[in-house]
Amino acid sequence: MSIKPLSLHTNEEILHLLALQIASYRVEADLIGFEDIPPLKDGIPSIREAEETFYGYYVHEENENKLVGAISYSTKGCVVTICRMMVHPNFFRRGIARALLEHILQEQEKCGAQLFVVSTGTANLPAVQLYQSFDFTTKRVFTVPPGVSLTTFERPAAIR
Repeated sequence: MSIKPLSLHTNEEILHLLALQIASYRVEADLIGFEDIPPLKDGIPSIREAEETFYGYYVHEENENKLVGAISYSTKGCVVTICRMMVHPNFFRRGIARALLEHILQEQEKCGAQLFVVSTGTANLPAVQLYQSFDFTTKRVFTVPPGVSLTTFERPAAIR
């Protein structure tokens, strides 16, 4: 296994990410009962234009490195917002999301981040439990049409 930045310079690289994203976010859509979540609408142009930094989680399988998880984030000042977290359903419950989140938290704390923010569907219990296990606390719960609840979590950087 390895975690490394995704360059996303070619359509082929973006298509690998999109295949992973669609597989992962289809599960979230089913969990929260909402089919219209933005990651399911992405295409090559929207990924290419995203002002996010992407990291991928790779496993060596069938003589190749296979992208099975990814995380993206954006920064504004000392605030890091986790924008996307995805794991292919065939690789759920293997600690991939945990490894990706831990990697970004540690890397960004070294770069001076002071606050981390993430949002997910309130009914997405695996994601909620993951963030809570990293000491993220609920900052806001809000409803978006048609009655889907989202939760925003925050976590200060570790005290040094």
